[in-house]
Amino acid sequence: MLIRISLIVAIVAALAAGALNFVEVKDKINTLITQRNSEKDQKVQAQTELASTKKELKTTQDNLKQTQSDLADTKVQLKKSNDNLIAQTKRADDLSDKLAKTTQERDAAQNDLAAYKATDLTPDQVLALNKNLKSARAEIAAINDEKLVLLHTIARLTNELNKYIEPDQFVKLRADLHGKILVVDPKWDFVVLNVGEDQGIIQDGELLVSRDGKLVAKVIVRSVQKDRSIANLVPGWKLGEVIEGDEVCPAHPAS
Repeated sequence: MLIRISLIVAIVAALAAGALNFVEVKDKINTLITQRNSEKDQKVQAQTELASTKKELKTTQDNLKQTQSDLADTKVQLKKSNDNLIAQTKRADDLSDKLAKTTQERDAAQNDLAAYKATDLTPDQVLALNKNLKSARAEIAAINDEKLVLLHTIARLTNELNKYIEPDQFVKLRADLHGKILVVDPKWDFVVLNVGEDQGIIQDGELLVSRDGKLVAKVIVRSVQKDRSIANLVPGWKLGEVIEGDEVCPAHPAS
C-alpha cells in the first residue's frame, strides 16, 4: 500500500514538474516569438527606411548633377556677359575718343572757316597763297641747309687756319654736341661715331668717352663724313675698355 502511495506521489510530482516545465517552455517560446516578430518588424522598418534613404540619396544626386550642370551653364553665361561688357566698354571708349576727335576737328574747321571768311579772299587766292607758302617754306629749308653747310665749312676752315696761326690751340666743337660709339676696333685703337659733319664734328676735334657718367677715354677725330666720323684713342687717356654704346661729348666745347 505504501509503495502504491509512493508511486502515485511520484507520478503526481512528475506530472506537476512536467506541467511546470511546459508552462516555462511555453513562456520562453512566446518570448522568442515576440522577439522574432519584433526583430522582423524592425528589419522591415529598417529595410523600408533604407529604401527611402536610397531613393532620397538618388534624388539628391540627381539634384546635385542638375545643380552642377546649371552652375556650369551659369559660369559660361557669366563669362559671355563679362566678355560682352568688356567689348561694349571698349566700344564706348573708342566712340568717346572718336567723338572727342571729331569735336576737335569740327572746332578747328570752324575756326579755319571763320579765319578764311575774315580774309575776304576767294578760294583761288587761298590756293595761290598756300602754294606760295609751301614754295617759301621749301626755299627757307634749302637756305637753312646751305647755311648749315656754310657754317660747317667756316668752322672747318677756321680750324685749319688756327692750325697755322696757333698750332697749340685745341679744336673747339659745339657745346651741345653729343653722340655715341657705334664700332670699336681694339686692335688699331679706333672707333666709329654716329655723329659727323651734319652734327658739327670737325677733324682733329677731341671728344671725351664716358659710360654711366664716368670717364673712360678720350678720342681725336681723324676722318669726317656726313653723319659718321672715325676717331683714334688718345694715348694716356684710356682709363677703361671702350665699348659700343659709350657716349661722347666735346673735350673742348666752344663758348
